[in-house]
Amino acid sequence: MVVLSREQLHTSVVDPVSASMNFLNEVAGRYPEAISLAAGRPFDDFHTPSDADKHLQAFRANRPVLMQYGRTNGHIGDLIARMLEVDEHIQVPAAAVMVTTGCQEAMVIALRGLCAGPDDVVLAAEPCYVGLTGAARILGVEVVGVPESPDGLRPGTVREVAAATRARGKNPRALYLVPNFANPSGVSLPVPVRRALLAAAADEDLLILEDDPYGLFGLDDEPRPTLKSLDSDQRVIYLGSFAKSYFPGARLGYLVADQPVVDAAGRHTLLAEELSTVKSMLTVNTSALSQAVVGGMLIDAGFSLRAVNQAKIAFYRNNLRTLLAALERHFAGTPVRWNSPSGGFFVVCDVPADASGELLERSAQDYGVLWTPMRFFYVGGGGERALRLSCSALEPARIEEGVRRLAALLLR
Repeated sequence: MVVLSREQLHTSVVDPVSASMNFLNEVAGRYPEAISLAAGRPFDDFHTPSDADKHLQAFRANRPVLMQYGRTNGHIGDLIARMLEVDEHIQVPAAAVMVTTGCQEAMVIALRGLCAGPDDVVLAAEPCYVGLTGAARILGVEVVGVPESPDGLRPGTVREVAAATRARGKNPRALYLVPNFANPSGVSLPVPVRRALLAAAADEDLLILEDDPYGLFGLDDEPRPTLKSLDSDQRVIYLGSFAKSYFPGARLGYLVADQPVVDAAGRHTLLAEELSTVKSMLTVNTSALSQAVVGGMLIDAGFSLRAVNQAKIAFYRNNLRTLLAALERHFAGTPVRWNSPSGGFFVVCDVPADASGELLERSAQDYGVLWTPMRFFYVGGGGERALRLSCSALEPARIEEGVRRLAALLLR
């Protein structure tokens, strides 16, 4: 029988940060009765299978393509482009939209297409979503963290990190960030900072990978323009998903890359069209059935996710307010500190303990509550005494009870 050495497997298999999602799932599986303030998934009760049937019928009334492979970049790019124009004032041609198997595939495709040589690296706001760092690890692409301040990413820090990266012989190709209610920090960038980041990216010749899964879910209706909508020189590649705004089981994301590409013969294309070769070798194409269900939803919604998500927006607003109020109730006057995001699913707590996997195991077993260690979100170390709490998947009473249990753990 063949026995393989674990040390000889690729670093993405054995690296503890890359394995963080599996670790959290394993802990949750061992303690199914624990309240999960770790899961960033949507609330379960928003949709039923009949919703998918209804939207599938709406799509079939417009288009018959369901049972074949279809175009590599997808067949609902025009519907997504209309949605982006209605909701985000982003104007791009349908050819600039690639429909992907979740946003995770969009990240892999963008990283693989942009980072061509061994010295090409990607900068990322840190703490950083583990899906991006994990995708980069699989591809062998170095991620260089750009530390966030408590107010979010600062343009001056981007410039400093880009210069330091070049000084050691590396070529920073792009900057990844989540400008709206970031995962994990919850921070949302003010509009002047967004404009300044675009200017810094232009000065440093960086593309921007803008990931925007939470933009709909602010605590108020204040306009928060995407970087892509402010982008005057096509520097932003926009990454989107229907996981939070529709349902994650559809596994549908998209990439908007309207950057012009010219070859040696002078032939012009769009970056999304060029990246289709990468996608064709990953998944061939995205499920036609999933595209049809999401496409039907967009048709039924008048191409406005914002309009069709009003019940979710209200629910998540109430949940975030519930979480912040519970933290105040149970931790006021203690060494525990937390931020107050203006929207999204996540709050970060600084705690007087090592927020390790071992502490999480004890938290689940003895106190019946789960959370996410912040150390998972750092490239080169950090977040050892901090944890992320998520409020999206629970009813308000369970959030309150989860925080009570967390206080019992941390203040024991």
